[in-house]
Amino acid sequence: MSAFTAEVIGTMLLVLFGNGVVANVVLARTKAGDGSWLLISAGWGVAVFVGAFCANQFSGAHLNPAISIAMFVAGKMALGKMFLYIVAQFIGAIIGAALVYLSYRQHFDVTDSADAKLACFCTAPAIPNNLQAFFCEAVGTFALILPVFLMATPTLMQSGEPVDTDPILGLGSLGLLPVALLVFGIGMSLGGTTGYAINPARDLGPRLVQFILPIRGKRDSDWGYAWVPVVGPVAGGILAAVVFLTLTRT
Repeated sequence: MSAFTAEVIGTMLLVLFGNGVVANVVLARTKAGDGSWLLISAGWGVAVFVGAFCANQFSGAHLNPAISIAMFVAGKMALGKMFLYIVAQFIGAIIGAALVYLSYRQHFDVTDSADAKLACFCTAPAIPNNLQAFFCEAVGTFALILPVFLMATPTLMQSGEPVDTDPILGLGSLGLLPVALLVFGIGMSLGGTTGYAINPARDLGPRLVQFILPIRGKRDSDWGYAWVPVVGPVAGGILAAVVFLTLTRT
């Protein structure tokens, strides 16, 4: 499987699981209609884990344009490859959002709240203020990407010393669990302000799907806010890359 395909599939699963848990909580007459923010945050953590372990061995499982851009800024990714990954991530996010709608189509039909229907696709601030929301998205994404850069690589040890510099020790899919827990933690700690998009593809791709689909009783796609969960995460990712480079060069 190519890296492009892996990013499409991984991001599709990320959005399918992540936006799916939102739909399960906020739409009418679902089995999780009495769910909470804890369930949504946990669901997004699982979504990251599933999407990442499916894509990791083929693409490194970025699943997020902010991560790909940060990797480029940090000198860990070529410009052309970065753009290829971003295209794949948006395609995957669009497919994932469409699958969420198809899975919950009947529940969309019986839900009265147009805001709840929009929330199944994209984020919105709890208190409208685009500049403050931009700051929150930037900080949330910084809190995601800097720890990813600083994550330690497992090594073989013997009597407190590395066995050799050559052997590579991998944890397989379990090695991605810290990233999933990180996203869960960001949701619980920082997500209450904007819904923590922290991923331009995860927000803009599904927002486009909401705009296009003939959803009964839907509202506008809130385009006046749409730039925030795109530019904010990119700014946070670039800042994380700059901080990482500064820390590792001193």
